[in-house]
Amino acid sequence: MTGRAATGWRGVRPRLSVAPMMALTDRHFRRLARLLSRQVLLYTEMVTAKAVLHGDRERLLGRSPEEGAVVLQLGGSDPDELRAAAAAGAEFGYAELNLNVGCPSDRVRSGRFGACLMAEPELVGECLAALAEAGLPVSVKHRIGIDDADAYEDLLRFVDVVEASSGGAPVAYTVHARKAWLSGLSPRENRTVPPLRYEDVYRLKRERPELPVELNGGVPHVAAAMEHLRWVDGVMIGRAFYERPALLADVDPALTGSGRTVTLRGVVASMADHAAAEVAAGTPLHAVTRHMLNLFKGAPGGRAWRRALSEGAHRPGAGPELLTDALRAVPDEVLDAPLGAAPPGERAAA
Repeated sequence: MTGRAATGWRGVRPRLSVAPMMALTDRHFRRLARLLSRQVLLYTEMVTAKAVLHGDRERLLGRSPEEGAVVLQLGGSDPDELRAAAAAGAEFGYAELNLNVGCPSDRVRSGRFGACLMAEPELVGECLAALAEAGLPVSVKHRIGIDDADAYEDLLRFVDVVEASSGGAPVAYTVHARKAWLSGLSPRENRTVPPLRYEDVYRLKRERPELPVELNGGVPHVAAAMEHLRWVDGVMIGRAFYERPALLADVDPALTGSGRTVTLRGVVASMADHAAAEVAAGTPLHAVTRHMLNLFKGAPGGRAWRRALSEGAHRPGAGPELLTDALRAVPDEVLDAPLGAAPPGERAAA
């Protein structure tokens, strides 16, 4: 993996990433995403430190080398528990360890982690120092503020105190450009109701230029991300990539100026091989295919593809041949069109 434990990802951390999303960014989605982009940085779902210590580590942390660089996002507020969970993450080959300080759900808050930790920046720093002991780069994903503590000065104080409390461990900051209301809004509403304040994230990078600052929230496609990269070090996209996975094929040409040719026919063929191995090992087919429902979103045959997977994957005895059969609904010109060949701006407008 790129980056050294002593300096983290500074200078080499991937500039575009897929946000960690509960119940979505599991190993099957990560496999799909990596087929579409070699350059994008991937994240796990949030895993609590307690679950790592007391649960089935292979189920929680298992990953394949084909996923490439993946960040393990941990939830917790006990430095000792996080230290032990980080060590387990290092054993499983993760590229980075991320602390969740952005989730506003009641369940997360009752466990004293997530967005409520923005009120305890000293503890956040101590937790990041504990994570860093595993020898991997560390990062923190947080909001611009919580409740009424949402002025830019509150954000700056949070970052400065975290820096002062992290024991010298280099920290990358992924900032969701919305505040979080810890009561009164659901987690879903907290993703859309508080207004986006990108300028606060830009300003943080201007005033703390030595810190790696990544922007998250409301970014609809790679073309928009490239505009944000004029002001910050990285951009994280979540729902837009999940709801239209083919957009991931824009990442590599946008970052490198050239990209390998990717076709959706080839992606489906590779995912069918993955599904075959998973089904043989006892994984239900729908655990794989549910992440592929939107693969042809907006394209001819896309609705028929989605219907075929939705109806067929839960049937007794369903196997990977369902994917091949479902392709019959999609025209050849869609299946074989090279993705990532057009400039991202053109694909975003399509």
